[in-house]
This record gives sequence, structure tokens and C-alpha cells, in this order.
Amino acid sequence: MFLHYRTQGFILKKTNRGEADRIFTIYTKDFGKLEILCKAIRKISSKLRSGTELFYLSEIEFIQGKTHKTLTDVILIESFPILRKDPERLSIAYRISEVLDNLIKGQEADEEIWELLKETFIKLNNLKIENEKLKIIYYYFLWNFLSISGYQPEFYNCSLCQKKLLPEKLYFNLKEGGIICRSCFRETKSGESIEPETIKILRVILEKRWQTLSKLKIEPNYLKSLKSISENYLSYILERVE
Repeated sequence: MFLHYRTQGFILKKTNRGEADRIFTIYTKDFGKLEILCKAIRKISSKLRSGTELFYLSEIEFIQGKTHKTLTDVILIESFPILRKDPERLSIAYRISEVLDNLIKGQEADEEIWELLKETFIKLNNLKIENEKLKIIYYYFLWNFLSISGYQPEFYNCSLCQKKLLPEKLYFNLKEGGIICRSCFRETKSGESIEPETIKILRVILEKRWQTLSKLKIEPNYLKSLKSISENYLSYILERVE
């Protein structure tokens, strides 16, 4: 006799299997990231289709078999309709899904990640912001997720000499795990230039001061720097975990 498990989860990814089956990647409140098989869901008659669209928040029920988990019931909680109709917001949701899928390897519940994911999707759906400002929501998720996962860089003291960082020309060093001062950069000759203003944005993000972050006037060059630092650091981490 199979045990039935119920929990809430975000539908992050779906992969077709066979003629009518589908495997879902779901980040759940009580079990972390799960891969769950749903049989015959691609048939029009399937009763589970209404709650298993990408980026839905649903209550799910599944059973654990010998080789895989199987979805047995699903109830839609939130569809995030504004997110789903906006290409920019939808693109960010895909990026978040990809980060979670690539960095979370095992099945383990994490309340902080769950709350961060829920907060981020609510912001993506509800906040009345557009264009470049929307990308801040992604960086807010990314850096706080990396911090929770144990990859938070040093943004207050030099990663090499440990001296308090001054508002001057500074550098982000991937191997040293954070910002290094000008003196240490002269010795190592390794690091990406980062302005104090970009460091300030990252600090506000990691302190989860959203109200402050939303009011900051972020110049295009600082946003460009934030993108570069974020992409390079994420790539560096992904190389280490593979």
C-alpha cells in the first residue's frame, strides 16, 4: 500500500514522457525540489491539467513508488495571471526556475528558500514596475538564494586582507569569494571592477530591504555592472557544483 503525501509547490519545469505522461519539477514547501511523474496528463480528459501549468502555486498530492513519485491530485492555489501575460516577467520566472533546478541537487526542504520563492513570485505578479527595474526582482531572488545556499560573497570587508572596504575603486574576485580592495588587486591582478554604488545595491538586496531597493535610482551602468557580476558569479558557482 502506497503512502500519500500532500504539500504545496511551485511548478518549475515540465518534461514530456512517452505518449501522454509528463514529469514535473516542483519546489515544495515540505520536501524541497521533487521530480514527480504524472500519468496521462497530456490527455484532454486529465483532471490534473488545471493545476499543473508552469509557475502555478498548487497544493499537490503524490505517492512514492519503488522508482518514482506519482502525482495523484492537484488543487490550484495561485496562477499569477499578470506574470504569465507579461513576457519580461515570464522570462524572469524561467531564469529563477533554471537557477533552482541547476543548484538544488537533492531533496531537502528549506523554509527560507520556500519563503523567498513565494515572495519573489508575488512581487513578479503584483508590483507595478516595468522594463529594466523588473530585473531587480531577479537579482533580489538570485543573491538571497545564493546567500541561503551558502554562497554569499563578502561585501563589507576585503576578502583577502579583511580591511573594511572604503568607497573607492574596488574589485570583485570570484576565487576569493567577494570584493577585494585596490591594494590587494595590485598584488593579485585578478578581479572585475565594481563601483561602490553597485556594492551598495548588493548590500541592500542581501539585507532584504525591498522598500529601500525599490526607491533607489539605479543608473544603467550600475545595472550593467550588476548583471555582469551576477552572471559571472553564478557561472563560477555552477562550475563548482557540477
